[in-house]
Amino acid sequence: MSNDQQAITEDQWRRAKLIWDYHQMHHELRPADAAIGLGSHDLGVATHSAELYRAGLFPTLVFTGGNSPTTANVFPRGEAVHFREHAIELGVPAEAILLEPNAANTGQNITLSREVLAAAGIRPATVLLVSKPYMERRSFATARKLWPDVDIRCASEPLEFDDYLKSIGDEKLVLDMLVGDLQRVIEYPKRGFAIAQEVPEDVHAAYESLIRHGFTSRLIS
Repeated sequence: MSNDQQAITEDQWRRAKLIWDYHQMHHELRPADAAIGLGSHDLGVATHSAELYRAGLFPTLVFTGGNSPTTANVFPRGEAVHFREHAIELGVPAEAILLEPNAANTGQNITLSREVLAAAGIRPATVLLVSKPYMERRSFATARKLWPDVDIRCASEPLEFDDYLKSIGDEKLVLDMLVGDLQRVIEYPKRGFAIAQEVPEDVHAAYESLIRHGFTSRLIS
């Protein structure tokens, strides 16, 4: 096994699970005026968005996202484009989906999706954000900062941590991303990108331990 796909120890798993649980908002879902599926390497976001649409939770779905170094090879025509195609394959009507193909970060996901909805004559009071499981808290904090007058709820595929690790197939990559997203939860409020979130002491200690053990490829400078 290469260093890029190294197995994690039991202690690292335990610390990562603390961070995983913290990242999820555990919101009770209820009908919303629109949903936004946040682009990423994880096609499960599109799958779960389609499931929630079919459950009748919203009438309009925006897929947002261009490309990143992580997704350029997987989704060469852009995250949002591939997510839209996948959702249509799963039964979401094409006319229910709006496309935002340019966003390069979470702030742009929110602001550009808002513009796409407005251009379609939709000014929602309630929005459901669908993301990777470990991106819920960061997307919530970003949306609350940039779109404070909207009631934001978060959702993601209801996967256990072990199942998510297996679905991605690269344990180190997942832990790197857990750590990177937590760093953004901590640092982005200082930069004006998100609202502040309290980080429990045990979660912060787990974060610092994983950094010391080299789970750093998704950290920002």
